[in-house]
Amino acid sequence: MTPPSSPPLSIIIIGAGFAGLTAAIECHRKGLTNLVLFEKSPSLSPLGDIISFGQNSSRIFTNWGNLPDLLSPIIHKADQVHFHDSSGRFVTTQSFKEEHLAWGERINGHRGEIHSLVYSHALSLGIPIRLGVTVTKYFETPSHAGVVTSSGEAHTADLVIAAEGIRSKARTLILGEEDHPLPSGYAVFRSWFPTPPSFFSSPLTSHLVSRGDTHNAWIGTDVHFLAASIKNGKEISWVCTHVDTSDISESWQFPGSKPAALSLLQNWDPVVKELVKATPEERLFDYKLVFRDPLPTFVSPEGRTILVGDAAHPFLPTSIQGASQAMEDGVVLAVCLDRIKGDGTKVKEAVRVWEGLRYERVHRVQKTGVTTREQWHKADWDVIWKEPEVLHLKREGWILDFDSERDAEERYERVREGLVKEGRL
Repeated sequence: MTPPSSPPLSIIIIGAGFAGLTAAIECHRKGLTNLVLFEKSPSLSPLGDIISFGQNSSRIFTNWGNLPDLLSPIIHKADQVHFHDSSGRFVTTQSFKEEHLAWGERINGHRGEIHSLVYSHALSLGIPIRLGVTVTKYFETPSHAGVVTSSGEAHTADLVIAAEGIRSKARTLILGEEDHPLPSGYAVFRSWFPTPPSFFSSPLTSHLVSRGDTHNAWIGTDVHFLAASIKNGKEISWVCTHVDTSDISESWQFPGSKPAALSLLQNWDPVVKELVKATPEERLFDYKLVFRDPLPTFVSPEGRTILVGDAAHPFLPTSIQGASQAMEDGVVLAVCLDRIKGDGTKVKEAVRVWEGLRYERVHRVQKTGVTTREQWHKADWDVIWKEPEVLHLKREGWILDFDSERDAEERYERVREGLVKEGRL
């Protein structure tokens, strides 16, 4: 790393998830190459299950070389979802064909597989990524920011980007006090596994896997179950969101229990229960959904450290926007840093404008996670049987038909002038 505040602008990124990698790749794309990324995991294994990227983030991948071509063979190809009630009665089908034509394709697939491709792309650009580095402390002065690692090393730069998730220690620096994640009252059983051969011939499950990729949803009282077949039916992913009151003081990810999952689904469609029964025990996980109260700011007092992605604004899965908004954070930040021409003395301007561009949009999108969950979990079936489309996901242009890079380029100066008038710059 070059000394703080000497050209070119120096950047430290903490966390190699989608938020951190996007920030690194987009900064590199803008010519801001004096950066390093620290990740606490000693290796990045392709773990996880299904993840979704709306058109507002899938367009970002198109700027990253041949990545879209590499993604194509591994992503979910279904362009509609079939809704059922908990007993299995068909209710309605929601098609995404028209929005794909108008706004572009969504990208849904295995989190670990997509992440591996993005990580490899970052490495191919020459972005330095140091694995196995745990940050224990964040600090800053008016002229620079820095981190201390578990080995006792201190690293400084013009800007530190905290992209290490909901428990980021940078939150304490930015808030001035320690805060803790809160239980949402819900949890999710999640799984992804190779399709059992019996599924292709069984009358109960063949429709899920023998006609290419499919997507189905079952809606019950305070429970919803989503299942997708991927790679032409060769793999299965399912998630089941339900009420949960567990303590999450220490952890919110646990090995899943098939008996526990089945106990939620006693009177449900036999297809749903068959999916759970066929799940390898080691492939089932139980995630307690947590949330944080909206932060008053994503930027530290000296304007040298910022929060991005889940570290700043964790999303409920029902928003289907957590990864997309994390990527938007990185894209917009790169635009803002490019606007100051890599001048380390103007970092505060760049990050304050970045926050001005992101803050309202992020929190507005966040709210959709609650409204979608309530739309399904508190469904009035007397209304639904008359108006089945009530179950459809809200697919809104202001969220999905959105180019975060262009928006930042167009609004940067207007937001900067507003901050000057308010005395914040």
